[in-house]
Amino acid sequence: MAATGVSANRLELLQIADAVAREKNIEKEIVIEAIEEAIQKGAKSRYGAHHDIRAKIDPKTGELALTRHVTVVEDDWRPEDELEEFNDSALVRLKDASKRDPEAFVGKEYIEELPPFEFGRVQTQMARQVVMGKVREAERERQYEEFKDRVGEIVNGTVKRVEYGNVIVDLGRGEGIMRRDQSIPREIFNIGDRIRTYIYDVRPEAKGPQVMLSRAHPGFMAKLFAQEVPEVYDGVIEIRAAARDAGSRAKMAVLSNDSSIDPVGACVGMRGSRVQAVVAELQGEKIDIIQWNNDEPTFIVNALAPAEVSKVVLDEEADRVEVVVPDEQLSLAIGRRGQNVRLASQLTGWQIDIITESQDSERRQKEFAERTQLFQDALDVDEVIAQLLVTEGFATVEDLAYVEAYEISDIEGFDEETAEELQARARDFLDRQAAEQDAKRKELGVEDGVLEVPGVTLPMAVALGEGGVKTVEDLADLATDEVRGGFEVRNGERVRVPGVLESFNLSQEDAEMLILQARVAAGWIDASELPQPEPEEAYEEGFEGEDYMAEAEQLFEGSSDAGAEAADDASDASGEEADDASAEDR
Repeated sequence: MAATGVSANRLELLQIADAVAREKNIEKEIVIEAIEEAIQKGAKSRYGAHHDIRAKIDPKTGELALTRHVTVVEDDWRPEDELEEFNDSALVRLKDASKRDPEAFVGKEYIEELPPFEFGRVQTQMARQVVMGKVREAERERQYEEFKDRVGEIVNGTVKRVEYGNVIVDLGRGEGIMRRDQSIPREIFNIGDRIRTYIYDVRPEAKGPQVMLSRAHPGFMAKLFAQEVPEVYDGVIEIRAAARDAGSRAKMAVLSNDSSIDPVGACVGMRGSRVQAVVAELQGEKIDIIQWNNDEPTFIVNALAPAEVSKVVLDEEADRVEVVVPDEQLSLAIGRRGQNVRLASQLTGWQIDIITESQDSERRQKEFAERTQLFQDALDVDEVIAQLLVTEGFATVEDLAYVEAYEISDIEGFDEETAEELQARARDFLDRQAAEQDAKRKELGVEDGVLEVPGVTLPMAVALGEGGVKTVEDLADLATDEVRGGFEVRNGERVRVPGVLESFNLSQEDAEMLILQARVAAGWIDASELPQPEPEEAYEEGFEGEDYMAEAEQLFEGSSDAGAEAADDASDASGEEADDASAEDR
């Protein structure tokens, strides 16, 4: 749009709009709207910015209509901003309009056609900026709409430029960026190279949508397998998880929805043909394909392959798992620079701690010695008796004090008199310990009401006192992180903050319930606001054996059918538990 007037050839505007629309791959109507806005701005700079001037171009003929509009408003109309003056160039009050037009009414528009005018240098520059700005905005919007639904796809493109290790890729209808950390190490690209990448994110930003590309993302490997393995493409085989150390090694867990198809074999292919095609694209990256399993311990064992695993211990509260491996398998399980265990952790979603059988044995021996010493000191017995108790599964003095006497007398070499004496000594020890703890609680200034809060034990009360929590209100005012411990950011670093009851290993739910019970005791909330367990949960999880059956009858009292079902279920459960116990004994 050079120093052409609005009276220029009508088709010239349409030709300009058509050329720009084709070049930028946007709708022609958007370009026409941009030209209209540019002409409006030029006209306002010519006639005055307060005028309501509108330009309209006929998309078929190119005819331009330039008009000035004046709208009738209420007599008491005020601008939204009280500091703003009434714009009498674009608005007219009803009383003033009625003097010239008896048929005037609020909302009526008076339209005046304006004559063509020549664009000066300033108007031309302004119009150019307006058009280019609108076109760029439309281009960004079109690019975002083009790619926003393609996240998770593999796209082909051409390297447009390389900036500080970041690769700008021409994708045809837009461009994307592959940052240095998303490329495979040691891969070098030159301008004009063809490249296959994975779209892992599309972000709408002020300077335009950012199409984020990657060749290091686990999804890139998964999509490559979908291209090479028809069963994956058809959904017969699912890739349930993937983890990569780009350019070096990867692990992928697969699951077959057809029992007749081996998912690992299908992904490997005849003589490894399918997996080798993917490996070639990933610059020789070694890929371990393992079978997915819904059983977490089994899946973790599979994920640590090729290392052999002796034992797996899950800590679901902390999402951690302890894996015991033979001593000679330790380096294989950890992998070079921790690669094997790191990839297995990413694949399974568990934090994996690996120890050797000898370390596990040493730890168990240490625990055995500590428990033996505990029983020796608490019960004033010799080492042989203490070791027998530990061997039979007694871990604490409380375990010994409150079990049925026959569980002690049945131990080889013990009789009923011995069992009674041991339990009497255990209870005496616990009483002395409780007295000492209660004295310490009082010395710390912890009020009696804290002990009356459901869930608070005497050792907990002492720990609360040592942490400065001395009243029910103090306990009620705590947050769960202050009870269990948590993390906070200090000077930009994530720091562990201990909780007052951290040593008791309370779950998140137990800590929350403890605080809620304290708030009930403090009168802050009503007991009815406490979360109530589902009847089925209380029925299924709360009791075992004969107690289980008795509680079931109470829960379903009043309904003979329901009571019968509960009793039957309880009987089945009791039988299953007996079977399990027998299996463990065997």
